[in-house]
Amino acid sequence: MSILGVELRRSAALGAALITVLAGIGALYVAPARWSGGWMSLALITREYLLLMWPLALAAGAWQGRREHRSNVGELFGTTARPRVQRMVPVLGAMALTLGTAYLLVTAAGAARIGTSAGYLPLLGFAVVTGVGVLSLIAAAWLGLGIGRLLPVPATAPALGVAGVLIVSVSMFIRPDWLAAAVSPIYGTSQFHAYQTIDNRVSGAVAIWLALLAVAGLVLFVAGGRRARTAALVPVLLGLAAAVAVVPRDPAVLDAPVDPIARELVCTDDAPTVCVSRVNTKLLDDLTPLAREGLAALAKLPDAPTAVHEDTSTYGRGGATPSRDDVVEVPVRIDKFGGLAHPGVVTVEVVRGLGVPIDIECRQHHEAVERAAAYWLLGREPQSDVGLIPGMIQEDPELNPEALALWQGLREVSAEEALARVTAVRDAKRDCEDTSELLTRSTR
Repeated sequence: MSILGVELRRSAALGAALITVLAGIGALYVAPARWSGGWMSLALITREYLLLMWPLALAAGAWQGRREHRSNVGELFGTTARPRVQRMVPVLGAMALTLGTAYLLVTAAGAARIGTSAGYLPLLGFAVVTGVGVLSLIAAAWLGLGIGRLLPVPATAPALGVAGVLIVSVSMFIRPDWLAAAVSPIYGTSQFHAYQTIDNRVSGAVAIWLALLAVAGLVLFVAGGRRARTAALVPVLLGLAAAVAVVPRDPAVLDAPVDPIARELVCTDDAPTVCVSRVNTKLLDDLTPLAREGLAALAKLPDAPTAVHEDTSTYGRGGATPSRDDVVEVPVRIDKFGGLAHPGVVTVEVVRGLGVPIDIECRQHHEAVERAAAYWLLGREPQSDVGLIPGMIQEDPELNPEALALWQGLREVSAEEALARVTAVRDAKRDCEDTSELLTRSTR
């Protein structure tokens, strides 16, 4: 332990770890909304930022690997009776310990922010994804040590840093997908939905590859001759073969797989029912009064929906959820602090579809008519979606003025007549019929 302590003080290990921690935490906190939704989001994003941390670890290892050449003591150490492997173990241990800890510290920095707001914790999945990230940095550092000793020139470390960025970036786009899943430390980390995970079989495959890549770096670092260095190719080939052999081929497992438990609905005990996915359970109390306000507005219509569910569609393979006439589905958005984002939008989104499930094949509805009808139910003046609906940057400039005119027309007739017209719009939308003239046409 005393020798390891000396290596921690005099080697590049602590400095490399500090730079890695700063880079990782800086990347996390540049866009906290990307991972504030839950624990698995944090694990995936931290792994994604290996795009920055992996090249740093590789370059740090290369810088450390040329220490004997830089100090001109290689020949002196070669005359000692102590085996080279024994001399190198403290260096390997120092790099592994500090960079592995650096990755855990980056994860801990994110956990400190979402610890009180995140609910569902898939402990095994979170631990496996994080563990692969730790192993990835160790493999990069050890590989860098070996290459740095093999090519002990000042340009090696910066060149490996640049090459590392390219290698990690390109690795996730290798085809076929299962090959990328077997070798890329960041494959599967780009998030497409809130219920995303990485299958443990995929994590196992890439862990095998990274472990044997680390062994290859170790062999390069401790080898005493050309033949021994050539032997470093053996663990590389074995690791690639083993990873390819065990990685699953099923596209549903490789392409943003869904954690079914995270996607399960958790509902209020009382009516009207409001449900959110398990991963967003802590938002249920904030969402419920807003959703029920929307249901109260829809209740003016006959056969109105009686529940609001989070839209858990993932728009991938088998990602659609079955629609129900008695349920309104709305998106649940998370802000950068893990709370409910854009709460003022929730009630509008409950009412804006008039309680009719979205049918992407139906093109008969008229948006201005539906906006006017929805806002009449809410008792509010129609408002443009720009600045109201997140992500909406522009719309037809005539849309809201037209909706406003139709809404004013509804206010000029009796409440019974207005309700009948709005109901006619709802029924026509449900049957995929033209709604364009229903708010101006008398129902009598």
